[in-house]
Amino acid sequence: MFCVLGIAQENQNTNDSEKLSAIVVNAQTEELLESVHIINLNQVKGTITNQKGEFSITAAVNDTLYLSYLGFKTQKIRVTNDMFKFENTKIALTELAYALEEVIVKPYQLTGYLEIDVKNLPINEGFQYSISGLSKSYEAGSKNPSAVTKVLGAILNPADLLRNLFGKKPREMRKLRMVKDEDEIRDLLASKFDRELLTELLQIEKVDIEDILNNCNYSSSFIKTANDLQILDAISSCYEDFKVLNRKR
Repeated sequence: MFCVLGIAQENQNTNDSEKLSAIVVNAQTEELLESVHIINLNQVKGTITNQKGEFSITAAVNDTLYLSYLGFKTQKIRVTNDMFKFENTKIALTELAYALEEVIVKPYQLTGYLEIDVKNLPINEGFQYSISGLSKSYEAGSKNPSAVTKVLGAILNPADLLRNLFGKKPREMRKLRMVKDEDEIRDLLASKFDRELLTELLQIEKVDIEDILNNCNYSSSFIKTANDLQILDAISSCYEDFKVLNRKR
């Protein structure tokens, strides 16, 4: 009887998910929007709209869809039964209103002499250290002698903060691996710098992301300038190291 119940439950879960089709339009003009990114945050699946604003994605009732498009406000939609029953469901996105301010661009004045130009360029103070036996390198953020010791200390003795963050969010952290298989999600992350999608996927706050990377010894310049895909890969690397060390403890 246990075997029969187990099979029935598995079939029920499989049937919960099906293809959801809808159309994305401009809320003001009703214009069809092409190349809108749609991500199912629950199942970590992604797609984009075609020239007619249409998309199709695997979803289940109560899943959350995250829609992102340049120049428009990001939107989260809860999947309902009606969205499966009725064809051509329309999802409207609202344009963002930007207040443009004066921007002063100061290009680097190159002299043509390599020695002089190299000295005038800003220096990135984040340094990578590779450690024998590990496939990844780590940023220490400074070039002083204690930097390498700091890196080794962080790897061999994970901070309580990392244990708390990773330990409390095991399901969200498992999504890190799933994201790597979704090209649509990775392409979107590579174009974003606001950490908004990362917080939605992993269900952690922006400050938690900074704390994780700080405790994994990534430099402040990397944390500030990296795109969301680079940040995700850094968290993933840190998480994998944490899991290995946590099993040994």
